[in-house]
Amino acid sequence: MKVYIACDHRGVDLKEFLKNQLKKDYEIIESSIPNNPEDDYPDFAFNIGKLMDKNSDKAVLICGTGIGISIAANKVKRLRCGRVLSAEDAKLARSHNDCNAIAIPASLPQEEALAIVKVFLETEKSDLEKHKRRVNKIISYEEGTYNEL
Repeated sequence: MKVYIACDHRGVDLKEFLKNQLKKDYEIIESSIPNNPEDDYPDFAFNIGKLMDKNSDKAVLICGTGIGISIAANKVKRLRCGRVLSAEDAKLARSHNDCNAIAIPASLPQEEALAIVKVFLETEKSDLEKHKRRVNKIISYEEGTYNEL
């Protein structure tokens, strides 16, 4: 599995830690945009969204709070990004919502962030019909074919 990772200037230390830990088990691909003190989180979310295969790859996105980069990521068609703060959030984002990306805050302790990311990467999407139905509604909305109830 390819795991894409990107951050704005506030997440560089955490990104480097995660990248070094995860490369033992995954193919890690960084954003092609270099970090600098004045960079902007949307650029990284959009770059990863353009690079990754949304059907098979996963992404870990980092900004100061994880909120801004998750909002930007969710503007990319077929990218479903949940902002997560715990392993339980990561598990549910993946299993219930078929998220192919998570956003975390740069302030998370490194080992805690690693545990969260590992849960996300190791969790399978749910086969329950209700979860499939809900995700398919999101996809159909993106495609312009959603029919309101």
